[in-house]
Formats: sequence, C-alpha cells, structure tokens
Amino acid sequence: MPRIIHTDAEHHEALAALNRLMDIDLESGTPEADDLQLLALVIEAYEKERWPIGLPDAVDAIRFRMDQQGLTQRDLEPYIGSHASVSAVLSGKRPLSLRMIRALHEGLGIPLEVLVQEPRPERRAS
Repeated sequence: MPRIIHTDAEHHEALAALNRLMDIDLESGTPEADDLQLLALVIEAYEKERWPIGLPDAVDAIRFRMDQQGLTQRDLEPYIGSHASVSAVLSGKRPLSLRMIRALHEGLGIPLEVLVQEPRPERRAS
C-alpha cells in the first residue's frame, strides 16, 4: 500500500516499487492498478516538495516560444511593438507592459503567471 514519502531513501524505494508495478500488465480498476496510480501521485507530491521547479523568467519563456515556433524578433513586433522595443525587452532593458503581456499571452500562449513576474535581477537594466 502506498504511503507518504518522508526521505530520499523512501523515495528511492517508492520508485523501485513503481517500476515493478509498471512492468506488470495491470488491468484498470484492480487494487494493484489503484496502488500504481496512488504510488505515482505520492512520488509526484514528494518530488514537487523536495525539488521544486520555479517559473521561468519571462524573457526566457519568450525566447523558448520563439525557438519552439521558429520565430524571429520581427515576428514579435505585433505583440511587443517596434523592432527597438522587441530588442529592448529581449535584452532586459525594458519591462513588459500590460498590453505586451496580454498580447504575448493571447497570441503565443505564454502563461500569464510567467509574464507578470518581476524580472530577475540580472535582467534588470542598470
């Protein structure tokens, strides 16, 4: 029966148990399949608490989306503004405005919670 994980050793044991259960062809709705699902949830909860992954920086998220979709700086102009504005935002010299945030969210699907964060200190203009 799955139980709360408190240590890295218990996490290691839980992963081994999960792998054993995954190697078995379990039928949905069986107690073993339920144990597998519960164990996966317990492992996920421990990993989120033990090794949290923060949100990416807004500029990093924009660059990632550009890379994903093969976009150039010119392609960002409808969302950010002039070529100079795009360059300033991507270099961290200019913060995103509310209009830019809305446009990037709606047009490129970048999550609002990523775009509205304070810029990282290394991104802030001096």
